[in-house]
Amino acid sequence: MPRMGRILSASGIYHVMFRGNERKNVFQDEQDKVRFIDTLIAKKNEVKFNLYAYCVMDNHVHLLIKEGAEPLATTMKRIGTSYAVYYNFKHDRVGHVFQSRFKSENIESDSHLLEVLRYIHNNPVKANIVKNASKYIWSSYQFYKNKDRYFGDSLFEGITKDAEFILGIFSENPGRAVVLFDDYLKQRTEEQYMDMEEVNKEECIRNIIERLLKDNHIDLEELKGNKTIRDDIIGKLKQNYQMPGRRISRALGIGRNVVQRVK
Repeated sequence: MPRMGRILSASGIYHVMFRGNERKNVFQDEQDKVRFIDTLIAKKNEVKFNLYAYCVMDNHVHLLIKEGAEPLATTMKRIGTSYAVYYNFKHDRVGHVFQSRFKSENIESDSHLLEVLRYIHNNPVKANIVKNASKYIWSSYQFYKNKDRYFGDSLFEGITKDAEFILGIFSENPGRAVVLFDDYLKQRTEEQYMDMEEVNKEECIRNIIERLLKDNHIDLEELKGNKTIRDDIIGKLKQNYQMPGRRISRALGIGRNVVQRVK
């Protein structure tokens, strides 16, 4: 059966998600993330699309984008192909880097636009990588909170103008707009878009465990032989993060009977 065509957005604005093929990490280090963002900005300047938000995680990317001089699918293919060529060459591999078809949802109102923008910037917060969106350097947050830093730089001019458009929804006063924008991003929500809930959940679990291990100055293998710290971490995962025993067992590589005994 042929694929159904995408329903076009009347506004031309879309929430787009690239995901690593087989949900694998496609950004192995900082250089990979820098390269993707550089590619994104270069294509933006070339095709003249609007970029209201982006967030690069380890195995997926979120974009909030308005079509430019060409259809969205063509632009996404340019970005994905360019990064894939770089990634395969650098990591000496062949084949797909991203899942073959990017996902998208239409944005048809200012309220939906702002909700998705908040969701995108808070991806690292929900994944327990950072406590505040401002601390994550691989998103477009910097162009909102510190946009003056990029004025006069032709490479980033388009992004700062897009940020100004969004800030203008909050207030005509630039300083007030930034404050309102920041307050809006800090609001606690349960929003989920597209099918990212499971991806975010697995990444969140991984980051929580990594932080707990680091706090206890122990690695995963050492944990299995240290009953005191092991049980303490299992207890925190259960009580503080409401994590089910099955997930804890799989994430720590510890038998479910051991996990179940910890209260």
